[in-house]
Amino acid sequence: MKILSLLFLTIFLGKSCDSAKAQDIETAVIEYEANTRGFYQKITVKNQMVTISKDRDGYDKPAPKKISDADWKELVECFKTLELDSLATLKAPTEKRFYDGAAIAHLKITYKDKPYETTSFDHGFPPKQIKKFVNKINSFAKKE
Repeated sequence: MKILSLLFLTIFLGKSCDSAKAQDIETAVIEYEANTRGFYQKITVKNQMVTISKDRDGYDKPAPKKISDADWKELVECFKTLELDSLATLKAPTEKRFYDGAAIAHLKITYKDKPYETTSFDHGFPPKQIKKFVNKINSFAKKE
């Protein structure tokens, strides 16, 4: 009986830890912004909803859209692999933004009321450590 209860408790605690990890992204606010002189895009992800704005001045108030369960699951998996404390030290792989070859992009994640932000990088060419995550966020804008 002790073995059975120990097995049940282990499974129960293991499942609750997984669900706690999945809950983490639900409390986070993810903001991806890319802009040049003639282009602006801000993607905000919060609690399985995405908002995409193309208005730099903030006059446009786009309606949030629900992220599909499959896309959300993939985003959660990518989020788990991020090292938030190292975001500020990531090096951009290209420098096209210096001569208008690419939009200037930033990623900001507010997690547990603490902001984590990358340095600027080229839109479409994120640092390899966050590439999968950034590409997933950008895929929401392509579906629009």
